[in-house]
Amino acid sequence: MKILHVITSLRTGGAEHLMVDLLPRLRDLGCEVELLVFDGSRTPFYEQLEAQNIPIHSLAVGGNVYDPRHLFRLRKYLNRYDIIHTHNTACQLFVPLAKLLKCSKVTMVTTEHSATNRRRGKWYLKLIDKWMYARYNQIICIADKTYENLVGYIGHSNRISIIYNGVDVSRFWNPIKDVTGQKSFLVTMVAGLREEKDQDTLIKAMAELPDNYSLQLVGDGVRRSVLERLSCDLGLEMRVHFLGVRTDVPDLLRKSDVNVLSSHWEGLSLSSIEGMAAGRPFFASDVDGLREVVKDAGILFQHGDFHALAVAVRRICESSHDYQEVATRCQRKAGLFDIKIMAEKYNQLYKSLLK
Repeated sequence: MKILHVITSLRTGGAEHLMVDLLPRLRDLGCEVELLVFDGSRTPFYEQLEAQNIPIHSLAVGGNVYDPRHLFRLRKYLNRYDIIHTHNTACQLFVPLAKLLKCSKVTMVTTEHSATNRRRGKWYLKLIDKWMYARYNQIICIADKTYENLVGYIGHSNRISIIYNGVDVSRFWNPIKDVTGQKSFLVTMVAGLREEKDQDTLIKAMAELPDNYSLQLVGDGVRRSVLERLSCDLGLEMRVHFLGVRTDVPDLLRKSDVNVLSSHWEGLSLSSIEGMAAGRPFFASDVDGLREVVKDAGILFQHGDFHALAVAVRRICESSHDYQEVATRCQRKAGLFDIKIMAEKYNQLYKSLLK
């Protein structure tokens, strides 16, 4: 099978990260897999895929991902592949439009990565979205809530299915530590500094924790200056560290004592699976996309409740027994979301569509 995955870029993000882990494994299963990006700017993810010899095509370098010229740039790719698999809204919309212009009959699959988005509150965009989704032979939702919300939005269809996202848990697997007598603790959150993430709550929680607790925020984005200012206002300049985009995330998670993901909403968070696989207690906002991953394993705190988060982190860190018990549950739960399971299900789906 010749498969083309299409994504807006290889900048930071869960869907972008997924390409790095998923595409080489699909190739190992016998797929001839390539990637097309609307914005071909070189990034760490781009270089990681390139190093694994995954062919990468780009429509442009930089620019607006909704550039209408992409419709015409896409047409030459449509008949080269057995299946075209899209990710992100711009790709989900432009590929069906290009297929219509080309009169192509290529099989199309898309993955819905988020449980919600701002488009769904506007009636005129709903008409466009319903047309768009109807063009796909299969729509994959990455989590139960993603499926539930999408069905509620466009209606039930046997073309909508669930395949949970996964990560290469072996890269993050780590012995569980004994924190007996430990004097200081490092808290880590890996996430883009974007609107859907809620680093604010975690920073406020740090203000309620003793001085022997420090925080490292891994990732970058448009909210960095806002978060840096919040840290300064709370007098946390020496305890909150902004590391930017990093390629050594597994090492950072292993060196951490506690991993946290504070979000306003999620699809199904890869960062949460990685954080749990690292053999450390994992704390997450009790929101869709995190709840189903973390429940019965890590610690869920009410969305935005920085006081509850601070109390929970301190309680776990200062009890060696509780620390090890939570870390063990997290690591066990992470194993259910191994990328190998996901890749095999994608491969089976592709075969069934081509039959």
